[in-house]
This record gives sequence, C-alpha cells and structure tokens, in this order.
Amino acid sequence: MHRIVAFFERQAFGVCQWWGRKLGIEARTVRKYFIYTSFITLGSPLILYLFMAFVLEHKAYFKPRPRRASIWDL
Repeated sequence: MHRIVAFFERQAFGVCQWWGRKLGIEARTVRKYFIYTSFITLGSPLILYLFMAFVLEHKAYFKPRPRRASIWDL
C-alpha cells in the first residue's frame, strides 16, 4: 500500500506532502481535507492545487537570488 501511495504522490506533484511538512501534519490528512473542500466547493480548489503544483515544480525560479555587492561581481 505504501508503494502505491508513494507512486501517486510522485505523480501528483507532492503538493499535499509539501503542505503536510510545512504544517507538521500527515499528508494523508491534507489530502483528505483537500478532497472534502473540492466536493463542497464543486472542484474550485483544483485550480489552486494546479497553481501550487506549478510553483513547486519551478520553485528555483521563484526564490530570491543573493544580492551582489556591485555590478562587477559575477
């Protein structure tokens, strides 16, 4: 069962696992609440999930770069 969950977590961008680590709770709980809110709000959190997946996949581009002392420091 763990292998199946790990496979789907890799395929689903790891958004719930990331939120679980940040909030200090299990990814399964985050996933469960995400599913509940998706049913209640007729799937609108899906847009938020896809946006978070995009940001997590490209987070290297969103991190601030270290500041250089002058223009000559390359």
